[in-house]
Amino acid sequence: MRVAQKAQKLSSRGYLDGQMLIAMPAMRDERFCRSVIYVCAHSSEGAMGIVVNQPAGNINFSDLLVQLEVIPAADLIQLPPRAGLVKVLKGGPVETGRGFVLHSADFFIENSTLPIDDGICLTATLDILKAIARGKGPQSAVLALGYAGWAAGQLENEIQENGWLHCPADPDLIFGSDIERKYGKALRKIGIDPGMLSSEAGHA
Repeated sequence: MRVAQKAQKLSSRGYLDGQMLIAMPAMRDERFCRSVIYVCAHSSEGAMGIVVNQPAGNINFSDLLVQLEVIPAADLIQLPPRAGLVKVLKGGPVETGRGFVLHSADFFIENSTLPIDDGICLTATLDILKAIARGKGPQSAVLALGYAGWAAGQLENEIQENGWLHCPADPDLIFGSDIERKYGKALRKIGIDPGMLSSEAGHA
């Protein structure tokens, strides 16, 4: 499939930070089946990313703020509307008890926020949750529980073995509320019809 080969070419630096990984339908690891991952860091030492299309079950952001003692339960009613829009995702199988916030670059905490690419940042401290609860957080944000990690050379091997495609990131793929459709949107972004791809892989 020519499009897939074209899409799998690594960036000029050879690294994919700031790009989206898209699981091929034949992905054998069920934790990443049909997943779309935003790559936060990628170097010769390995890679780290956040799955952006797997909701974290019945956990909602407001309840999480209370559980983490960011706000008392009595203050839930005063939460700014934007806080209610923050989606909680299963970010990956590593450190699932830890929260990672992917957010727009209009919010920055010195020594805590990692700027990634094209106006996207990552912050993993409670301070950002407190800011969101006060209505002073970023314009766009998702909270991921856990992350996906690869050892040195592992991601490159998985890409060569047709485990992943990749495409440029965009805010809708990261922050869009229609989580279920992100996989199809990411494939269409690189010119692949999701229906055709799944039939090629032997799925209905």
